[in-house]
Parts: sequence; C-alpha cells; structure tokens
Amino acid sequence: VQLQASGGGLVQPGGSLRLSCVASGRTDSDYTSGWFRQAPGKEREFVVGIRWSAGSTRYADSVKGRFTISRDRAKNTVYLQMNSLKPEDTAIYYCAAGSRIIYSNLGLPSSYSSWGQGTQVTVSS
Repeated sequence: VQLQASGGGLVQPGGSLRLSCVASGRTDSDYTSGWFRQAPGKEREFVVGIRWSAGSTRYADSVKGRFTISRDRAKNTVYLQMNSLKPEDTAIYYCAAGSRIIYSNLGLPSSYSSWGQGTQVTVSS
C-alpha cells in the first residue's frame, strides 16, 4: 500500500485544517489507518488511529475533542479534521497504514507497515 498525505499548511491558533491520506494498492478487510506527528527535536508521536472494518478509533489525549478521524471507503481515503489548533500542534504529520493491529497497539509506530511522506502543519500567529 502506498500512501499520499496532503492538506498541511500555516494556520493561526484556533484555526482548522483537514488532512487527507489516499491509499493506493490493495487493502485487506482488517485495514487500519493512523496519524502520527513529529515536531523538531522530538520523537514521532501518535495522534489517532482507526480500524476501517468497525470504525473504532483511538485518540491521543492531547487531541481528544479537537481532532476527528474519518474514512471514505470509496475513495480509499482517511481524513484528519483538526480544529482549535494550538502552536504545540505544529509538526510534520504522517499517515500510516497496517493490518491486523489490535486496539491496544494502535499507538505504536511499529504496528504500521506503510507510511506516507508527511505534510507540514504550522500553527502560528
């Protein structure tokens, strides 16, 4: 599976952005998508994951209530709607994909076998 992320940009604090990640190639019935982010000088951090079959999601505490993940099966696309953005949300955002990822492992980068190229999100006034 190849992933192509887009939608990043510069936004003021309190603003919104929507990221997209299109998957090309074959996906299985237990397909799982995730978003991670990495700020300069920091380790890659889990943001949110979704299991496509059941639609079950898991969010990092830092984004709960502000970010929403969704998927469009027909377009093989997963979206990350980001609202009430804060300067600390500034990072490169990566989409990831894998299969047969149990819920408790959604937050582990090693659970995912495919990664997109990343899209820069900058929150600044």
